[in-house]
Amino acid sequence: MPSLTSLANPSRFMALSARALPWIAAVTALLFALGLWVAFTAPEDYQQGETVRIMYLHVPSAWLSLLIYTVMSVSAIGALVWRHPLAEVSMKAAAPIGCVFTFLCLVTGALWGKPMWGAWWVWDARLTSVLVLLLIYLGILAIWNAIEDQAHAARMAALATLVGFVNIPIVKFSVEWWNTLHQGASVFTLEGSKIAPEILLPLLMMACAFTCLYVALHLAAMRNEILRRRLRRLAILAASETPAPARVSSLEGGARA
Repeated sequence: MPSLTSLANPSRFMALSARALPWIAAVTALLFALGLWVAFTAPEDYQQGETVRIMYLHVPSAWLSLLIYTVMSVSAIGALVWRHPLAEVSMKAAAPIGCVFTFLCLVTGALWGKPMWGAWWVWDARLTSVLVLLLIYLGILAIWNAIEDQAHAARMAALATLVGFVNIPIVKFSVEWWNTLHQGASVFTLEGSKIAPEILLPLLMMACAFTCLYVALHLAAMRNEILRRRLRRLAILAASETPAPARVSSLEGGARA
């Protein structure tokens, strides 16, 4: 059985992910097909009517926005403390995915909030903290793109990620710490789920489908980042191995022409 050290090797990761991705993609497609069918055939809510179906997109997106940032934070620790070979790659690959899911959470929340609250947006504690989370994601992406030295960019992005993690418990517990319009926890509570089984089942199926989608996207993005870095190293190596006289003579030839 391979050790964790061997799994951290980029070459071994590329081989294992290449075999796993088709299966994960197939499971994702199956879960989405079943989840969407159950979601559209489930009964409507007695108070919210058909608008309750927005929940099947909104809630999984909200869960993933927190989960992905947590993965980024763990990866940031691995990159800063243990110099894990894949931690930096994982952190960078997860950022745009988490940003998209957070944006989807806010958009679907606005679509759901308009008929329920009568407004597209309110400065509710939960909504505001999720908006801050989106801004943190965008700030981390800006760091990766603004700093040319990738090693320095990774350190800065890792530090920013760990500092921004303070917002995750604020998002999670905002409905308990403050009086907000947003409802509290209703799926997993000590007293059990507060959602009817007919609505809970499609919600959990869609949550599993979204999670599998994230795993597939994250693995694919990590593979792309590893390949991009390999190509960059090869380009630098090829440039450094080009003899200096050859470069000078080619320039002189171009000048004479």
